[in-house]
Amino acid sequence: MKSQNKYQNFSYFCVMFQHMKTNTLICLLSLSLLSLPALAQEQQVIVPYTLADRDRAILTQTKMEVSFVSQQRQLDDLKRQLDDVKTLYYGGFGIITSLFLFMFGYMIWDRRTAMKPALEQASRAMLDNRNFLTVLRDYSKKHPDLADILRTHGML
Repeated sequence: MKSQNKYQNFSYFCVMFQHMKTNTLICLLSLSLLSLPALAQEQQVIVPYTLADRDRAILTQTKMEVSFVSQQRQLDDLKRQLDDVKTLYYGGFGIITSLFLFMFGYMIWDRRTAMKPALEQASRAMLDNRNFLTVLRDYSKKHPDLADILRTHGML
């Protein structure tokens, strides 16, 4: 009996604890629901904006959008101008490079043209020199004093 009484007391205690837990939760929930309007009033901030303020804000926003579009157009114009300057730079660089290459080719051609007559004149002079030496050697066979002079200079 005693053990049965113990179990009954324990089961009664468990049931009571369950009810007490449920009641506590209900009380806490009702308290939190009742305190919500008070919290909402504390968090509610009155903003001193009027309809005129709202209209001014809309006008300012419109002006800013127009200003932004204008600035965007100006940036596009600047980009276009920079592209034009870049194209002009590349074109000028190409012209200067082609002029430099043309001048270099002209200098090489001119040097060959100028050297050709000089080389021909030098080869003519060497041929004349050989002919003159041949004439002197032939003439020295008849004149011994000229042969002595040519021997002294190593031409005979």
